[in-house]
Amino acid sequence: MKKLAFALLTVLLTGVSTNQLFAQDPIAQDGPRIEFKKDVHDYGEVKYDGNGYTTFEFTNTGNAPLIISEAKKSCGCTVPEWPKEPIAPGASSTIKVRYDMKRPGVINKTITIMSNAVNEPTKALRIKGRVLPKPVSEAPVNKAGPAVK
Repeated sequence: MKKLAFALLTVLLTGVSTNQLFAQDPIAQDGPRIEFKKDVHDYGEVKYDGNGYTTFEFTNTGNAPLIISEAKKSCGCTVPEWPKEPIAPGASSTIKVRYDMKRPGVINKTITIMSNAVNEPTKALRIKGRVLPKPVSEAPVNKAGPAVK
């Protein structure tokens, strides 16, 4: 007991806080690390039923295989696709996202990525923009002329 008290007293007297002793620096941690080129995609203004596909590129900058366990969408109008196989250290891959462009109005959706990355085990990706209204179609014209009696 005396040895433990002496050790604690020595640490306190040297000016080192217990936070400094036990804190882990996420930069120095071994393991997989996920780094995205971008975390927001802005579609801008998109025509109704336009192209709703985009990709988010990422690299495993760590020293162990990166595993993405899940990609949660914020609504049924967004469909994410992610690699199911481990991403080797130094390798890159993509997360593909499709938004249903048959929904006029503002786009502001989140895809939450869950992985074994030591730097960001949970990462939010965002898509935004605006889908223009559905074009009004003209009524069909009767080219046969008036009905004959």
